[in-house]
Order: sequence, then structure tokens, then C-alpha cells
Amino acid sequence: MVNFDAWCGTADSKVGLHDLRVMEGIAAQLQFGIEATAAIVPGHYASEEHVARALRLLGKPAAAAMIEQKLPTTKSIRSGDLGEIFATEWIAANGTYQVPIKRLRWKDHRNMAMRGEDVIGIAQDPATFQLTFLKTEAKSRANLTGQVVTQARAGLDKDAGLPSGHALSYISARLVELGNHALADAIDNATFQIGIQPQSVRHLLFTFSGNAPDGMLTMALQNYAGGFSQWSVGLRVDGHPAFVGAVYDRVIANANQP
Repeated sequence: MVNFDAWCGTADSKVGLHDLRVMEGIAAQLQFGIEATAAIVPGHYASEEHVARALRLLGKPAAAAMIEQKLPTTKSIRSGDLGEIFATEWIAANGTYQVPIKRLRWKDHRNMAMRGEDVIGIAQDPATFQLTFLKTEAKSRANLTGQVVTQARAGLDKDAGLPSGHALSYISARLVELGNHALADAIDNATFQIGIQPQSVRHLLFTFSGNAPDGMLTMALQNYAGGFSQWSVGLRVDGHPAFVGAVYDRVIANANQP
């Protein structure tokens, strides 16, 4: 898990009824941030079991090659993937929801962006077994603009603000493959049997950028007129492109260490 608190300053605020968090990478701690991020990136592209099996059967060089061939090589896809990874890690660190699959493991091609909702967090009530959902849009840009935030907002508002049936069916199918039948059945029940109610859904707009997101995220929350509870989280890292490049370079270097 990425320990954001170890390399970022954090400021929380309320915008009306909604929550805004802005995290900013601390210059003196960015190398730690690179190392911490690089340590968790491989697990988003390949399961720990897959890597361990490759190490056991094929040896270190082949396992390193397997990891490297899963990593994107273009700057834009690396940036987008890392934004989604950070959103997933932030949800996990928050503790309210789990992200049951790391969907980058199922990419069609390493230099292609995935379609559909970026991340869906899920929580299950231990007493009633009812599910609640965190529909998430993640955007990563060296220079975040209001237009990009508007695009993310439009993504959250699709399907009447609910997680799409296609996205939930995709998660359910992957969970069946992974042997997590209980959660897969709960998702299918919510999707096809009882239906998903708006009160069981919250939205998260997560941005990762080189410029300050505060004003744009605040304005988006102020202008939101829908009925879903909103979280907006902006992670700012000065020198965003260099940071992204350094993370992937470190992932490859780590994989090739003897």
C-alpha cells in the first residue's frame, strides 16, 4: 500500500456537504514516494502468485522480463495507469471500501487505456451483507485543466450516476475466476436481482497532476447539483512527468536486481 502520509502533506476541507482532500508531494520526500510507489506497481499488473510462479519455474531474469513486458512504455498511458493505481491505493488506505480486483492485470495491451469506470470500490455490511459502491473516475495530467475535471464529472454522471452493469459484471466474472464466489454472488444479486439504489452509491473524483487541483475540484463540487455524496481527492506532485518516469524506471530496475 502506498503510504501517502509519509511523502505528502494533506489538507482536508468541506465544500457544502461534500469532502475535498488535497495531497501535495513534499519535495524532500519525493524519492521515498517514488520508491514506495514502485514497490506496489508490479502487483497492479500481475498477481503476486503469478510473479512467484515465474520466479520458481523460470528464474529471476524471465520473471523480470514478464513484469517489464506488462508495463506501458508510452508517457500518456503510464501517467493514466499511475493515476488509476493511486486512486486504488487511496481507496484501500481510507479503509471504507475495498477494490476487489486490480483491473490493470487484464489489459488488452500494455499501451492501451482500459474502458469503463476506472475504479469501483465496494463495501459489504457484515450484518445485512448489503453492498455499497464507490464509483471512481481517475485523471492524471501534467497540467490538469477544468475541461479534464468536467470530463471526469461526466463519467461519474453516466448511467444515472450508478456503476454500470457492464463494469459490475466484469468485476464479478474476474472474482469468480479468482475463487471469490461470495462477493461475486453479492455483486450479481445487487446488479440483477435487487437493483442498486442511489443511496448505496458514492462518487470519487481522483486527480493526479503537476499543478494545483484545489480551485478546479472546489468549483466542480460547488457546481454539482446531483444527489450523490461526493469525494474529491487531488494529488499534486511537482514535476509530474519526471515523477511518473522515475517510478516506472525504478520498477524495472527493481525487477532486474540480482
